[in-house]
Amino acid sequence: MKAARAALIAASLLGLVAARPPMRYQPDPSSVFAAEIAFNRLARDKGQWTAFRETAADDAVMFVPQRVMAKQWLKGRTDPPKPVSWTPSVIHVSCDGNLAASTGNWRRPDGSVGYFTTIWRREKNGAWKWVLDHGDTLAAPREAPEFLVGKVATCKRREPGLGARPAPGAKTPAPPADDSLIWTADVAADGSRHVRVRAWNGSGYDVVIDDKVAAPGA
Repeated sequence: MKAARAALIAASLLGLVAARPPMRYQPDPSSVFAAEIAFNRLARDKGQWTAFRETAADDAVMFVPQRVMAKQWLKGRTDPPKPVSWTPSVIHVSCDGNLAASTGNWRRPDGSVGYFTTIWRREKNGAWKWVLDHGDTLAAPREAPEFLVGKVATCKRREPGLGARPAPGAKTPAPPADDSLIWTADVAADGSRHVRVRAWNGSGYDVVIDDKVAAPGA
């Protein structure tokens, strides 16, 4: 009788664990800033392309200038003698804390400068991995704020019933996708591209990053 009761309690506990919703992370721009600093430090310590490989999501994309799968393009690529360095100046985070966009300036060892935009996604283990990285050269750095700017998108109202508790023993449904921060990356046949990030403001989307890169040689 005791064994049966123990088994019943154990089964109930397993059911509670199975029904527990996925961990929710705080929409914290400082965690993205920390990921950027660690990324930059890794490039300095281990090499530029090594750092890109180690911090990229499996489905990450780059532009060379056409869109490529980052890990395929980076595989076996030799690190330059000295890496580019960069500093994020503005970071936007989705309401659920699982997607972010950072943008700022970079500088090469030869003194040339430009800007970058990186889209970050939080993995199941809580770590940030980048899913898109792009940028362009500039004659002079973009004007940057004196202090890092971190912004969080307004939460979008979910449809009724999406947050309902599953019945005992039922498979836990996947949480509804958060679309408070969305991005697009369009590449033309000539290699020019347009990367745009939008953040929900409560009644519509604000364009918060709008990068246009000319075709090579244009």
